[in-house]
Amino acid sequence: MTISRRTLILGSAAAAVAAGGGGYLAGRSSAPATTAQPGTSPAPAAPAAQYRSRPDLDALPDVTITTPASKPSGEFVFLTPFAGSALRGPLIVDEQGSPVWFRKVPDPATVAIDFKPQTYRGKPVLTWWEGTIGGTGGQGVGQGEFVVADQAYREITRIRATGTEQADQHDLVLTDRGTALFWVYDPVAYDLTALGGPADGVLHDGVLQEVDVATGRKVFEWRARDHIGVAESYAPLPQGDSSHLPYDYLHPNSVSLDADGHLLLSARHTWAVYKVHRRTGEVLWRIGGKKSGFQVDERSAFSWQHDFQRRRDGSYSVFDNGAGITVEKEYSRGLVFRVDEKAEAVTFVAEYVHPDRISAPTQGNFRELADGGSFVGWGQQPHFTEHDADGRVRLAGHLPGDNQSYRAYKARWAAAAQDQPALGLRVEGGNTIVSASWNGHTGVRRWRARAGGQPGRLAASAEADRAGFETSFPVAGIPEYVVAEALDETGQVLGSSSAIPVRV
Repeated sequence: MTISRRTLILGSAAAAVAAGGGGYLAGRSSAPATTAQPGTSPAPAAPAAQYRSRPDLDALPDVTITTPASKPSGEFVFLTPFAGSALRGPLIVDEQGSPVWFRKVPDPATVAIDFKPQTYRGKPVLTWWEGTIGGTGGQGVGQGEFVVADQAYREITRIRATGTEQADQHDLVLTDRGTALFWVYDPVAYDLTALGGPADGVLHDGVLQEVDVATGRKVFEWRARDHIGVAESYAPLPQGDSSHLPYDYLHPNSVSLDADGHLLLSARHTWAVYKVHRRTGEVLWRIGGKKSGFQVDERSAFSWQHDFQRRRDGSYSVFDNGAGITVEKEYSRGLVFRVDEKAEAVTFVAEYVHPDRISAPTQGNFRELADGGSFVGWGQQPHFTEHDADGRVRLAGHLPGDNQSYRAYKARWAAAAQDQPALGLRVEGGNTIVSASWNGHTGVRRWRARAGGQPGRLAASAEADRAGFETSFPVAGIPEYVVAEALDETGQVLGSSSAIPVRV
């Protein structure tokens, strides 16, 4: 049986739209509307920021910070707004919620997902996924590729799946071997009669690929259906007009490495996480679901989860959605637990919750920070929170309107954009208002305006501290030309705009 994944994905998306679903892009899931908690509705859409220096980014709103950072860290938050925003793409904001860098995805049918800093060949890079997302019942299935960019935001390479299928959006891990780990959703012919489905059914097999980034050569592949039974799934078979679509029995959504180098995998639809031998592919153990090899205490039970990770102290964490196709918990949480392999037991350590105890039926992530704190991206809900080790919220914010960010991360990042600073001018009350910005440059601390009658003869006229993505300040009078200079913390010039004529 020959199956075209593109046909299946597009058909799946169309069926979802017809049914009122649509997964990530529609901002809905099949969980009942009653899962929303009081006070957790997305904030009304903020007015578009009017960036005179970058009118192409006028629709890019600032992120709202609801709990300011009590002790600024100098780190940045990495987001991918992709529903409800006129501009979709990877976004960096500072701890005040002000944009630092944004790259618009030019194709309106394409989204960017899972934007984060990583390391490639010993150097800091940014990675994100670009593609299209389909699926039924609010469960997103991606068809695309990963972008790797350097500290000047220049694209280094694109990572693609091998074979006939394309990379899924759910995760990308760059390893110190120069390889990339990611998922592929592969539709295969499958007899589903044992589950009450058709004999000529289609199954979405979860395929983990590891490819060499430099050459694109596949070095490892693991197929879930060789190790995880279809009957372990909690997801219902597609019904009605969707019955011909692939059965997404597993829905793998994360991959990471344990301290011993073996693989840690999360499968949303089996409510289970797995440890898999890096070389042989053998399932070393599974936690949760219908065939858990461990006794899981009540407070550690999770469902519809994302983002399984090992923490530095040897404990493990997941983002426990607690809701998805069904509703199992009143709120989502970051969950930490310990695994005793000898006793085959899992014990609760801690949970990290949003102050409003929100429920996120889709998406989300939960990561340990370098100082022992934790950071939570609330997925379908447009929120993120940073927590102390004891769980106290020390930073919180949200995207506007009905935006979502599949995941959210917080980390250090230093970049020097290769283009020029941007400059916008207007005349107001007999003076010239300078508006300067430099998309992505993290070293700018002040701005200087140089003004005069000729582009080659400009004198310093005014300075101002950087104040968000765009800094505006006055220059006395109405000169013929103005140049904006970006200054670092020592006053050295990092870059200059073109000389712009002042138009009255």
